[in-house]
Amino acid sequence: MIENRPLSRLMAHFVLVVGIVIVAFPIYYTFVASSHPLRTILSPPLPLLPGDRLIENYGEALFGGVGRIGGVSVGRLLFNTTVVALAIAVGKIVISILSAYAIVFFRFPLRMAFFWMIFITLMLPVEVRIVPTYQVIVSLGLIDTYTGLTLPLMASATATFLFRQFFLTIPGELVEAARVDGAGPFRFFKDFLLPLSRTNIAALFVILFIYGWTQYLWPLLVTNDNQMNTIIIGLRKMISFADADTQWHLVMATAILALIPPIIVVVLMQRWFVKGLIESEK
Repeated sequence: MIENRPLSRLMAHFVLVVGIVIVAFPIYYTFVASSHPLRTILSPPLPLLPGDRLIENYGEALFGGVGRIGGVSVGRLLFNTTVVALAIAVGKIVISILSAYAIVFFRFPLRMAFFWMIFITLMLPVEVRIVPTYQVIVSLGLIDTYTGLTLPLMASATATFLFRQFFLTIPGELVEAARVDGAGPFRFFKDFLLPLSRTNIAALFVILFIYGWTQYLWPLLVTNDNQMNTIIIGLRKMISFADADTQWHLVMATAILALIPPIIVVVLMQRWFVKGLIESEK
């Protein structure tokens, strides 16, 4: 039984509000800076209230060319990043769920050996195998392509492991019942496993989408054309060592725009995401 203690509740809410302020204030300050002209940002202190250049700054960033990234618009960078994040998230889920399905429900030689080979790749992230991976991409002519940006990042030992652990909890009676009903491997996968796995898929999609959205090192290596840059690379290129050379109003607007798609994904899939993390009974 939880006792109703007003002082404890007040302290809990106070700590919660302080935490929210600490996390949210830099984002709010960035939003305020994105609504002011450049001269205001370069003349501190920056006001705490939004300015009158909000629409102009965001319109210039989205549809105009930014000089330090070769005249490419932020809209183009957002499109590239969305394609990359979606391809990585969907690709990882598809490959992982099929791999886990084969490992759990099929019997073939060296089945567990293949699983452990996949699992061991957790110790070999992209940063460790980046030189041979880059050489393969160059040899295949995939520099400055969406395939080159996404293909090396699609395999996921973590997602394969999580799907395998979930599939192991599927009762054998369900498999036998599906077999008696005449369900083949594809029908069993489509009609039984996919519906049961939807919360796991949703939770993994949120995590993997943000993983793909925030990629920096690999897109930096495989893109030479500014038109193929992602939003993280573009944001870094927009910042110069000299404040006078940096269009800070566009940088701040770009930073806010870069936050919006991941926030939308998390908000829209929040219920499924939480269920996928805490639901124990399927």
